[in-house]
This record gives sequence, C-alpha cells and structure tokens, in this order.
Amino acid sequence: MSGAAAYAQPTPRLLYIHDDLSDEVARDLGTGSRAAALARELMDLLARDRERIRVLTLHEQIERVIAQGAHAPFETAVGIGAAGQRVARTLHERTGWFPRVRRIELTREEEGAGGYRLVSTHAHDLKASLDDLVDCASLAVVDDTVFSGLTMRSLIEALSPPVRARTRAFCLRGVAGSIATIATLCPITAGVAAPGRLLEDVSFINASGLVRRVAIRRRGQPPLAFFDRPEWIRAWFPSAHREVLALCQELNALVEPQSQEARRDGRADCARSAPDPSAG
Repeated sequence: MSGAAAYAQPTPRLLYIHDDLSDEVARDLGTGSRAAALARELMDLLARDRERIRVLTLHEQIERVIAQGAHAPFETAVGIGAAGQRVARTLHERTGWFPRVRRIELTREEEGAGGYRLVSTHAHDLKASLDDLVDCASLAVVDDTVFSGLTMRSLIEALSPPVRARTRAFCLRGVAGSIATIATLCPITAGVAAPGRLLEDVSFINASGLVRRVAIRRRGQPPLAFFDRPEWIRAWFPSAHREVLALCQELNALVEPQSQEARRDGRADCARSAPDPSAG
C-alpha cells in the first residue's frame, strides 16, 4: 500500500488490546450473528499469546480509575473526540464526577512522511474553542488512551494557566512515560500505565481498529483499518498474522458492507477509465 513503509511498526514486547469490538458487534448485529462469532474468535486468537498480548476490558479499566480515589463533581468535563466523551459518560454513570460533558474534536492524522499532526474539525482554532472555559471552577480532560501524549498534551497546553491549575486529566490506559509528561502540566489519573518505550516495549490498540476503517486517519485520504496495513498485522501478531488478517477482512465485510461496496465501485470506475492497452 502506498506510503505504508513510512509507518513501519516494530514488534512490541507487550501489546495491550482494548476489546471494544465484541460487545459492539453483538449489540449491532446480534449475539448469535456470524459477525459476533467471528469477533469472539478473533479476540480468543489474540489472547492466546499470553506472554505478549494483554486484552483489556472497559469494565476492568473503569474500575482501576475509580479505585484511585474519589473526586467532587467537576464543573465541566472535556471529552477528547467520541472516545473521550464515551469514557467520561461511562465514568459519570459509576461515580457522578462529570455531570456536564463537552466534546472536543481533536485527533492525530498521518502527514505522509512518517509523522503525525494534530487536526480539529472545529471552526475555530483550539485555543479559541476553549475560551469559554476561562471561568470554569474545575475542569476534567478525559480521553481513552494516552499513547504519545500529543493530543491530550496539546489540549491542556492550550488552556490558560489559571484554568490549567484547576484541571485534572483522566484516561483509561496509556504509556507510563507519556502519562508522566501530562503530569507535569496537571494531575492525571490513568487506569493502566504501562512502562517502556513506545512501540518497541509497549503499544496500545483498539480491537475495533483492526476491523473498522476508523483507526488510521490520513491527510486528504479516506481512513484505514489496521488490516489495510498487513505489515503492521505481521509485526503485532507474528505467529498468527495470517489467521488474524483473514478474520479481520471477513469481519469488515460484515460490519462495514458499505465500505466494501464503495471500494468495489472505485475499482470498477478505475477499470472503466483506464486506457485500452491495445489501442494506439
């Protein structure tokens, strides 16, 4: 695939996989569906490598966050993207910490040269979109994962110093070094903090990203699923990559049939527009 070599993945010593796939597929397509059975088969296959793979559940991570101490309700919670918003609402259901959750659209996007840039769908720049928090008495910043820390760090740094002094961050999981960097800006509570070097010692992925074309955002191009980068699947699951890839592809055809249709239509359009090699 074009540009894939610029984003080569090492085989991490420990790979954490957040299982956001099993319940989602069962809910959307039915517990007895072929898709639900395939999702269970995929997660079982991944979990077999007990030395390298840790499968995390939402319940486990939520409980780890809660166990680190109670908090008075925050005046406002900012959820980073849909994932952060979901985490904030799930925590609130258990704790009552976040009665008012606001979503900020902020994510990483591949630049095409081996790096990432931060992108937002807000009409205003990040600082401007946070201006109305100037009088906020207590602020929570919530995300699901702190990997490199780019997203959460950028948002917290965009806050004015007085607001930052009244801010606490929350995440379900992350790399310990990146979490420590956030802690230099404001206190942070993390459910799972994994020590080690990013990508080489430790890495985090969402199981849904293996199957759904939402995981890899690219500048000026449609998003990809992890299975669209088979070299990444080989790096992450060296002993089972063929089986993992086949399951992801079959699952994608069931959970995103419109994606399959669009890609077939695109290939057909390309074939119709290609010049006849026998002409001329």
